Amino acid sequence: MASHILAIDQGTTGTTVMVLDSKLNVLSKVNQEFPQIYPRPGWVEHDPDAIWKTVEAVVPQALQKAGIDGGAIAGIGITNQRETTVVWRRRDGSPVHNAIVWQCRRTTEFCQGLRDEGLTDLFRSKTGLVLDPYFSGTKVRWILDHVDGARAAADQGDLAFGTIDSFLVWRLSGGDTHVTDVSNASRTLLMDLNSLAWDDELLGHIGVPRSMLPEIRSSSEIYGRTRGLSVLPDGIPIAGMAGDQQAALFGQVCFHPGEAKCTYGTGAFLLMNTGDRPVPSTHGLLTTVGWKVGDQVDYALEGSAFIAGAAVQWLRDGLGIIQSASEIEALARTVSDSGGVTFVPALTGLGAPHWRAGARGIITGLDRGVTRGHLARATLEGIALQNTDVLRAMEADSGVKLKALKVDGGAAANDLLMQLQADLLNVPIVRPQMLETTALGAGLLAGLATGVWDNKEEARDAWRMDRRFEPNMDAAERDERLARWTSAVERA
Repeated sequence: MASHILAIDQGTTGTTVMVLDSKLNVLSKVNQEFPQIYPRPGWVEHDPDAIWKTVEAVVPQALQKAGIDGGAIAGIGITNQRETTVVWRRRDGSPVHNAIVWQCRRTTEFCQGLRDEGLTDLFRSKTGLVLDPYFSGTKVRWILDHVDGARAAADQGDLAFGTIDSFLVWRLSGGDTHVTDVSNASRTLLMDLNSLAWDDELLGHIGVPRSMLPEIRSSSEIYGRTRGLSVLPDGIPIAGMAGDQQAALFGQVCFHPGEAKCTYGTGAFLLMNTGDRPVPSTHGLLTTVGWKVGDQVDYALEGSAFIAGAAVQWLRDGLGIIQSASEIEALARTVSDSGGVTFVPALTGLGAPHWRAGARGIITGLDRGVTRGHLARATLEGIALQNTDVLRAMEADSGVKLKALKVDGGAAANDLLMQLQADLLNVPIVRPQMLETTALGAGLLAGLATGVWDNKEEARDAWRMDRRFEPNMDAAERDERLARWTSAVERA
């Protein structure tokens, strides 16, 4: 009997495929990057076919590394960069334009127009989101407005829209299945949070035809089966799906209200489980769907910083201060503090709780004594300070004082960053042994749908801590750094 799960984690810079066994052991993990496309300042695109080629490349490698063939796979789970938008032709699955990435700011003016029409409260009340270029609905509108013939083709039902989860399911199923799950749909500005359905009023304001939209499904069920692939046999259930941050919350076993996590990837994403009801935010956060499993829906509060690990990449690629991202911790440890330097990494605008699309990065406190080490440390502090703003807003909205924050993602392996995060948040940071919780969450959702696991509490039993970082910064020092940060953010 097939008892392994194939988890596809399609991220902003690359695709990771993991194979899990029924004991939640990771038998293999393979990653492949793909190119980033920057047509103009503030614009970010991906080639959907390049994304698909990474999936085709790493799936057989992951199977070979795990020592199994496709027949051993009980189900496929997918997690994805959430708001990245693809529009493709139904007849052959070919994209009409590059994918517009969640980081892209090209719809800033359109969002401002919606705000000027007085629609902010409508969208906030129905979707839990703010009118920002971050979300996928306005990206669809841009493609319809700027690709020759796209609007007419969409009106005729010839085009399909999806976030990356939908696009991958379409390709995996040979074009048989056009679906998304509630967590991804909740990031479009097009779905009502309470009904979990596409909303005609919202569709009308943004200008997206209903005919383009995928069917909204739960996060754990059999959506379709593989067909016509060179890398997998036909008939494997595609059975779990969640946006990357919701999948990480699930993989961190934050199943109860008040439990929270932060994922450090290209950006930084904090989510808190709020239970079976959406909690409206009055502090600049997002209200979103966590997941739906069976008949149970879990909602979450979310705050996102657009730039986290990407700031380290900028030090490497843009400034040449480091040769590899892993060098930043050692370089930052060459100094005891940032030397008064504050870096606000608003390289693509500011996300929660500020929501200033036009903000740009700023470095303050420079003098002739500043070294590469100070800049490296200020970068790590900037990542942690962004998250401090988000967590304070999260506590205010939820009325819950966090006892600890679980962390994951690549940068969570940086001990200095984790200690700085604990110090600046004044909350213990708990790091699991397995940092790939995004893929784990997708795998768990697929395994629940296919009977590999009976219930989600089996995941809680398997979760293991690696290290706990306790706050040890003096309160006066913390307050001084927070004050410098607040001043710098106002100038960004």
